Amino acid sequence: MSGDPFLLIDAGNSRVKWALVHADGTQTHSGAFSHGGQLVKGTGDPLQSRHEPDWSALPAPASAWLSNVAGDAVARRIDAFIDRQWPGLSRTTIRSAARQCGVTNGYTTPTQLGSDRWAGMIGARAAFPGEPLLIATFGTATTLEALNADGVFVGGLIAPGWSLMMRSLGEHTAQLPTLDASAARDLLAHDAAGASQRERAKHAAWLATDTPRSLSTGCALAQIGLIERMWRDLQDEWKTPVRLVVSGGAAGELALGLGVPYTRHDSLVLAGLALIAAEASAAPPTGSRAA
Repeated sequence: MSGDPFLLIDAGNSRVKWALVHADGTQTHSGAFSHGGQLVKGTGDPLQSRHEPDWSALPAPASAWLSNVAGDAVARRIDAFIDRQWPGLSRTTIRSAARQCGVTNGYTTPTQLGSDRWAGMIGARAAFPGEPLLIATFGTATTLEALNADGVFVGGLIAPGWSLMMRSLGEHTAQLPTLDASAARDLLAHDAAGASQRERAKHAAWLATDTPRSLSTGCALAQIGLIERMWRDLQDEWKTPVRLVVSGGAAGELALGLGVPYTRHDSLVLAGLALIAAEASAAPPTGSRAA
């Protein structure tokens, strides 16, 4: 039915976020689950998992719209979840396009841009229309997208994420610990206790006197320095204020260290998926003509 909501699914490298959203943008339900499932005996697919969505009480959606950058096994897992609850539900896995929902893709080969980055830019453009944007997403990878005031994606960057940096150092050096995100967050929270954002942004406030803090804060500053450098360079090049929009699982910790103004938005990909779904559903069927 046309009044039924869309099931939106953002499958990232670390976890899956989902929401039920109506065509007018009203969100009624949302949640997240991780990839940490148990393997089904005799297969390579993590389908039987304690980390599963509880969709049993949800109204039936009209269709499912997915961004998946986590690979085929995760796609099969999500398909299995959908089929258990709503067998035969129509679903679309989005791909980046040359132009969609007011955003123009400046990639040399537009389809090579990750679907999460594409949907995130569409969500950001809708949230801050007519503004030059730098979108920083702190996930498994840290990504940057520069979007000018006309909605043109002019380019971006991809770097190892905060956790990936720490894990790589721990795994490839003999005397450094391998920190997980939880331990690193605790170390940053301890260092930041009682300090203002301005104080935390000063170089001296980050200097550490033990190895775990040296590692966690060093990798954090590598992230922060990348974002601040790109933001300043864009403002110098474009000769206009640029809104820095931050998102992602590590945004809560890393954004505190930013010495430049920023806006946090935690659902850019889902917001973009909602717009893509609404636009596609409003389009006339193939072969028909608009009134």
